[in-house]
This record gives sequence, structure tokens and C-alpha cells, in this order.
Amino acid sequence: MSAETARGGRDLVPFREAARAWFLISLQTFGGPAGQIAVMQRTLVDEKRWIGQRRFLHALNYCMLLPGPEAQQLAVYTGWLLNGTRGGILAGGLFVLPGMLALLALSAVYVAFGSTAVVTALFAGLAPAVLAIVAQAVVRVGRRALGHPALVAIAVASFLAIYVLSLPFPLVILAAGLLGWLLGRLRPGALDAADAHASRTDGHPPLIPDDALHTERPSGRRTLRILLLGIPLWLLPVAGFAAFTGRGSVFTEQGLFFSGTALVTFGGAYAVLAYVAQRAVEDYGWLGPGEMVLGLALAETTPGPLIMVVQFVAFIGAYRDPGSLEPWVAAVVAALLTTWVTFVPSFLFIFLGAPYVERLRGNKTLSAALTGITAAVVGVIANLTLYFAVHTLFRDATDVDWGPVRLQLPDLSTVQPVQLCIAVVAAFLIFRFGWPILRTLGVCALLGLAALPLV
Repeated sequence: MSAETARGGRDLVPFREAARAWFLISLQTFGGPAGQIAVMQRTLVDEKRWIGQRRFLHALNYCMLLPGPEAQQLAVYTGWLLNGTRGGILAGGLFVLPGMLALLALSAVYVAFGSTAVVTALFAGLAPAVLAIVAQAVVRVGRRALGHPALVAIAVASFLAIYVLSLPFPLVILAAGLLGWLLGRLRPGALDAADAHASRTDGHPPLIPDDALHTERPSGRRTLRILLLGIPLWLLPVAGFAAFTGRGSVFTEQGLFFSGTALVTFGGAYAVLAYVAQRAVEDYGWLGPGEMVLGLALAETTPGPLIMVVQFVAFIGAYRDPGSLEPWVAAVVAALLTTWVTFVPSFLFIFLGAPYVERLRGNKTLSAALTGITAAVVGVIANLTLYFAVHTLFRDATDVDWGPVRLQLPDLSTVQPVQLCIAVVAAFLIFRFGWPILRTLGVCALLGLAALPLV
């Protein structure tokens, strides 16, 4: 089948069927980028066979290099491949919508009642399930991406660089790309074998062949058109609030601040949340440090990108400093504005760069570098798995510094039996019985609620 996408109203996948698939994916996107990538891997690559493994990893590699939520950008990229520009907007919008609505509701509950016992119990059930989902992502992606011992070594080195040495994520990705390039120059046969390994499949060929090109060609005119439309869409709301409420209003401050963070969120949400927390708590005083942690916990319990926590920050900050608006109106408006300026840039990055990236898939040098980055991604997801395990299964952790070595070790005496038992149940359901993610999350959430007195 031809790999042509939406042009002249023709889609690879019927738009209604694509909308249904993306809606179901959006309801399962718990667990940060690793869990979200795992959901798309299972649905788009393994089950529906809409996209091949190599094509999926190529798109993921590009998204890993961009600022912003890479899983949402991957959804936009894949939606664009399947249904053109409207498919990218559909996929990226649905990816964000359920989490935005859920976190908006939870933020309102927190402000109205100040009690999060039920949410805490839900988190106690969902977090261990997320741990099992992320572990499954390591297995699934690693099984296909690590087709040569050299790539396994890159994955292990990336894991150690982040977990043991606490090296910045962009530096690890840059080093992995350089190692992949060197491997391609010195041992090109190794990458050919790894590429063949990644493209293996036990089912029918994918709808989009790995070697087919998207029909939308890059051009200066197309780039200029997207910039002239996209940048005003992104920033005009902020300019409007600045004009009507003043430069010092909470809406203008939040719009400008979160527009800036959207451009520097390299390495995923965790890499930028420390900066957001410092500025939001200490500089702007939008919320307290304990509330920032609560917001992160709430974001973990909702589907969608973890960076959605900025919506909680904006909601609380505007509720407490509403200006001339009613506090509830101010809170909702600020939350929606922050969500807009945080995620619109992701659409711009994909629509601008994807046609160029598609044409570079045959470039041996770039492919070698991206293969190294793919291997590093496995190590990064493994690090996230360990991070979740430490902070989910134990109440306390200890920071250990030995020169360049910086470890975060769990305090074994603070193990949380409820979370540990639920994690074991989730692992059995996913690995042993092959349960779908959404059903597993539902069972674990019920277990968390059942254990509410213990939690």
C-alpha cells in the first residue's frame, strides 16, 4: 500500500477510526513519557500495525531532541503520518485533553475541600501500576532497539550516566548520538544487523512501510506559512492578557513564564520541574512547596504528559491572586492559558520539522546517530523505572555522594507494603497474563481505594 497521507482529502486510516484510536490511547497515557510511549507502541505498532517499528523509533528519536513533552510530540508526528495536518492536530489535542480536564477537576477539588485522602489512595494504587507499565516499556523497546551488543553497551552507559553520575539528559543524548555515529563509521554492519532486528515483526507488514516517504514535501513557503500562523496562535493570548490586565497580572506573568519553559523543557518533565518549582514557589509565590509536590502527585494520577502539573500551579496561583476576576473564573482561565502556551509549541516543532526529518531517514550518518540515541532512550526509561520504584515503594530515600557518584538509595526500613503488593499484582497482570494497560490501572486503582485505611 502507498504511504501517501492526507492530500486531497485522502487518509491512510479513516479519520473517524483514527479519532477513536487516539481517544482510547489518550485514556491510557499514565506513567509519564515512558508509559505513554509504551501505549502508542502497543496500539500503533504491535496491534494495529499502522506504523512500522523503525518508522516509530525514527519519529521518537526526533521528538527526543525537541524541547517539550516528547510523547505528545510523537503522537502529533504519527497522527501527521496517518492523516496529515488534521491528523496531527487530532492526535496531539486528544493526547492532552483528558489529562487537562481531569487535573482541572482535581485542582478544583483541592481548592474547594482541601482534602486529598481519596486521591492519595488512588495514587497509592495507580503509581505501582505505572511502575509495571514503565518496566514493560523497557522490555518492549529494548527488545527491538538493542539488536547489537554495542547498542546494549550504549543503553547501559546511558543508564549509569543518569542514575549514578546525574549527568544532564541532553549531554547523555548528545554522547549517544556521537557513539552511534562512530559505530556507523567503524562497524556499519553492526547497524545494519540492528536495523534488521528492529524491523522484525511476527504479524503482517505495517500500513506505512518503513522505506516510504511522506508526500508532504518541505519547502521555505510551507515553513513560512506555518510560522506566520503558528506563532500568533501561540502568543496572541498572552499579549491579549498583557493588554487588558497589565504586565504585572498573574495571567501575564504565568503566560510569559510558561511560554519560556515550553522552549527549555529538554529531557522531559522531570528535568524542568525543579526549575518550575523554584520559580513558582520562591520567586512568584503562586503556591507552597508541599503543594508543588501534591500537584506532581495529582499529575501522576491523570493521563497525559506529566508537564501538565503546570496547570495545577497556574490554577492555585490565579485563585489566590485573581485580580479583578472572581477567583474561580481566574483559576480556570489561568489553567487553560498555561495549558495553551505549554503545548502549542509542540505542534509547531512537529509540523515544521517532520517533512525534513522524513527526507533524512535514508541518510546513513543521521540514521547511525539516531540509532545510538534510540539505545540511550532504553537506558533513560530504565532509569525512570528505578526512579519510580524508589519513590513509589519506599517513603524515604537517601542521597549518597562519593565524588562524581551521586546515588539516590531507598531507605529499606520505609518500604510501603501496600504499594509493593499492588506493584506485584500489576506486574503479574501485565507480564504474565498480558492484560491491557487500562484494565490493569482500573484494578490497581480499586486496590488502592480498598487499602485507604492503610494508606
